[in-house]
Amino acid sequence: QLQLVESGGGLVQPGGSLRLSCAASGFTLDSYAIGWFRQAPGKEREGVLCISSSSSTTSYTDAVKGRFTISRDNAKNTVYLQMNSLKPEDTAVYYCAADWPSCPPMGVHWSQWPYWGQGTQVTVSS
Repeated sequence: QLQLVESGGGLVQPGGSLRLSCAASGFTLDSYAIGWFRQAPGKEREGVLCISSSSSTTSYTDAVKGRFTISRDNAKNTVYLQMNSLKPEDTAVYYCAADWPSCPPMGVHWSQWPYWGQGTQVTVSS
């Protein structure tokens, strides 16, 4: 059974950093595109970044440009989201999702992604 598990969330002060991990079980990530999404309270889930099976990246929001990066380590079957210069508006539950094999273009609704993790909470507050 294909499963994704996020970890690395927590409470961080504004300007701080966190690295989220998305680990796969039941399948190997190297053939899949992995996207990171987030959902703040009362808001629609939004795409953040995606990395394809060939490690090309797609950005789904300008809000994290220059601050967040996505990477993958196929040997560890894990995708990472490095978040720097965090702001209070980055507070959300962060999810990873899998699709095959390329990152869908911006505009594809998040519900079209077939596989999801359970999410990890990120809170940016002083």
